[in-house]
Amino acid sequence: MSRAVVYETFGGPEVLELREVPEPHAGPGEVRVRVTAAGLNPMDWSIAAQPELAAQFGISLPSGFGYDFAGVVDEVGAGATGFAVGDRVHGGAQGRAVADFVVVGTPTEVTEPLWHTPEGISDEVAATLPVAGLTAAAALAAIDLRSGDTVLVGGAAGGVGVFAVQLAKLAGADVIGTASQGTFAFLRGFGAEPVTYGPGLADRVRTLAPEGVTAATDLFGTETAETALALGVPPERISTIAAGPHPPGGARATGGFDASPDAMARIADALLAGTVTVPIAATFPIEQTRDAVALQAARHVHGKVVLTLRPDPH
Repeated sequence: MSRAVVYETFGGPEVLELREVPEPHAGPGEVRVRVTAAGLNPMDWSIAAQPELAAQFGISLPSGFGYDFAGVVDEVGAGATGFAVGDRVHGGAQGRAVADFVVVGTPTEVTEPLWHTPEGISDEVAATLPVAGLTAAAALAAIDLRSGDTVLVGGAAGGVGVFAVQLAKLAGADVIGTASQGTFAFLRGFGAEPVTYGPGLADRVRTLAPEGVTAATDLFGTETAETALALGVPPERISTIAAGPHPPGGARATGGFDASPDAMARIADALLAGTVTVPIAATFPIEQTRDAVALQAARHVHGKVVLTLRPDPH
């Protein structure tokens, strides 16, 4: 037997349970990963709380939990390619990541990717990269962000936002990031100029950028996209990740699955070079998954929340 976080009804953190489950094994064309860390994303607990959203991702009850993971390959099925026992890896497994073991197919798919983890990047950091890193890269690629741009980033202090801010700075853009007052020092540490979200946002942005904003990405709702439109930013230079398939004003909807094939390699290179860092706000053992979800759902953490796993003491 092995362990996995599962839920049998939709709801808040209270529905998440750590259970003993049959140990999975790699079949033909598959590899098994012993998971050491799992990065938590708002989408994980949103899916667990909303049946309609779960259905969009093909998830039905009972279900496992989480998407981002990192660990070590410990089984390689017949015909599996690209990975060997002992390889450190990180990737995505929808509704299965928070568990002792994850089984994924090879060659890996866009929806459930698997990458080798470079030396110099910890499993905890690697487990934060698939959703947040690729979503940020896709959001900036969708607006063709380039050097000299002034970009407005909505939700800049969140899990995706901290990647978007740093990748935008790396591209040579000036960054204005919407956030709550308590995160201003945090964002300035990444080179962004923070601005309070809420009513009057357009006026505050005009004050900070009198020569105008040239691009925008909205990582939380639609306020930033609507503000950018009001400031005269062309819709093709505005992206959203949480506004549904039809964002306001013809802005571009995108997500991590749209990231370029080399996006993860570029993020890893930036991490190794020290030009991008991952702020990990908190780590919790798998036994405290509910506490980890509650902390992230309160939306007061600056950066990523990571679950850590150790071998089953049994």
